[in-house]
Amino acid sequence: MAGRGDPPEGTPEGLPGGGEDEYRSVVFDEAFIRAAHLQEFSARERMGEHALAVRSRSSWESRSGSRQALLLVLLILLAFGTAIYLGVRNPYQPPVDQRAEPLRTTVVPLAPEGRVPGGTPTQLFAHSPAAEYRTGAAGINLPVAGRTTNFAESQVVAGLNIAKEYLVASSLEPDVLSGATVRPARLLIDPDQLEQFDQSVVAPADDGRHALAGWLVRFDPRQVALAEPAARVQGTLRFEEVGPDTLDVTADHTYTYALRPAVQGAGPAAAASLFTVHRVVHFRFDREDLRLHRAELLTSTVEAGPQACGADTTGSLKPLLAGARASDAGVGPVATDPYATARPAAPALCGVLAPSAQPSP
Repeated sequence: MAGRGDPPEGTPEGLPGGGEDEYRSVVFDEAFIRAAHLQEFSARERMGEHALAVRSRSSWESRSGSRQALLLVLLILLAFGTAIYLGVRNPYQPPVDQRAEPLRTTVVPLAPEGRVPGGTPTQLFAHSPAAEYRTGAAGINLPVAGRTTNFAESQVVAGLNIAKEYLVASSLEPDVLSGATVRPARLLIDPDQLEQFDQSVVAPADDGRHALAGWLVRFDPRQVALAEPAARVQGTLRFEEVGPDTLDVTADHTYTYALRPAVQGAGPAAAASLFTVHRVVHFRFDREDLRLHRAELLTSTVEAGPQACGADTTGSLKPLLAGARASDAGVGPVATDPYATARPAAPALCGVLAPSAQPSP
């Protein structure tokens, strides 16, 4: 029989002693086998050198990230503070809309000492102080404009133009003079003053706030008509910055109108006569007024004649026409010349129309 390690057919032919001697040197004894054991590597160990790519951040790196975040916050705060500073220092501030104050009005009728001279408009103008005055809006000249501390030249020019437009609309527009409309003047008034203006139109009063004559020139169409549509005008416009957001314009002008009776008889046409109005209007503009093309009227002083001192002039003016005389003439303390501009208004409730203000024979 064959041995335990021999193949069934015995030792292969040609191999000395079979294969047992050949593998004897690599046979492990029992002690070696017991000493050997399997070792399973962890995930980090199996990754080998690739584990270096994923590692926890060190404490220094955490501190560095915190510093970067703090620096970013500081930069944002610095930029925000700079923007606020530049906004405060910028002379071209966003418009500041200030509440308009009520208009304060003063209306002084001027009574003639004798009869009112009459004649044709051409003759009357030629022999009056208005002989050299310009006609209509041409008599309202704009001054040389320049920038102020807080207003650009263009803003100053805008304020002067608005003031001139209001003077034309309220003193020279034929439909306004005849009482047909108040719209041209109303469109240019600050919305805060519209309620006061409307009340002055509907219910004028001699209370220093609601005299329509302080807002515009209007004649009673039932009594008076324009003998010539264009008035003669002369005066000045002045501007002044009174605050960082406030520009004032003062208009001081004399307007001379040729008037006649509204109803003509069957006979020869009645003679015309001159009526003179000296208006000093103080305008105030903020930046929003300039942007929206509107005006705030701060004060308005009117001296107008020839009129009777007892006439109610809070609404329509009541001119004395050619040949008429004032029964209460001479009640004023001092003669007042409405052609003399750049002076304080007459202090009395009624003044005397200076003879030099009437056309000479």
